[in-house]
Amino acid sequence: MTQSRLYLATALLAFAGAAQAELTVTPAVVSDYDFRGISQTAKSPALQLGVNSATESGLYVGAWGSNLDFGSGDPKVEVDLNVGFAGGDAAESFGYDAGLVYYTYSGASDFNFPEAYVGLSRGWFAGKLWYSTDFGGVGESAYYVEGNGSFPLAQDFTLLAHVGYSGGNYWDAAYGKGYTDWSVGVSRNFGKVAVSLKFVDGSNLPDGNSKIFSTDSKVVATISTTLPWSAD
Repeated sequence: MTQSRLYLATALLAFAGAAQAELTVTPAVVSDYDFRGISQTAKSPALQLGVNSATESGLYVGAWGSNLDFGSGDPKVEVDLNVGFAGGDAAESFGYDAGLVYYTYSGASDFNFPEAYVGLSRGWFAGKLWYSTDFGGVGESAYYVEGNGSFPLAQDFTLLAHVGYSGGNYWDAAYGKGYTDWSVGVSRNFGKVAVSLKFVDGSNLPDGNSKIFSTDSKVVATISTTLPWSAD
């Protein structure tokens, strides 16, 4: 509880410091809320909304939410709060990003947990390391390392590739091992609307055929837009 209050206080201070920052809102519809290869909506669609405020200095704060389906009872809604700092130039040299996320679950606060991240990007590649001392709110540490690539294609399409690995005490205690997830797909902007379609596989965890928390391979479609729309 003390840790969560400290995080929320830090986020509030960051919001106050970013009062003059640019605010954007991103609504999205997805065919499945996939989190590191694991369905969070029992293979069903989700409505998601992100709000972000960023300053020219690189400081940003935000919130993001989605519906959930963990079976009967709560939680039914996830709301994540984040604060971070990004800078550099991935096109000319290196871009960087570091921050904190606090995951909250409505009606099931025992699941709440913090996670720190640091990332580097250059050209088509972006990598990020995530770490939590209390993953899933169970008091066990976990880490996630991921690599992402984006490559321009003909007709304004973009090829998307991702691979990630989840490890640490949390996964060792639950399954005796970590696991790998990966995806490949394409995206394209149609005016102000972004559309993506990707094949996702959360591999080699037990109970992969279970509907709840499924790691089955699947195709995930996403439609999103970011407001306010620019004039161009």
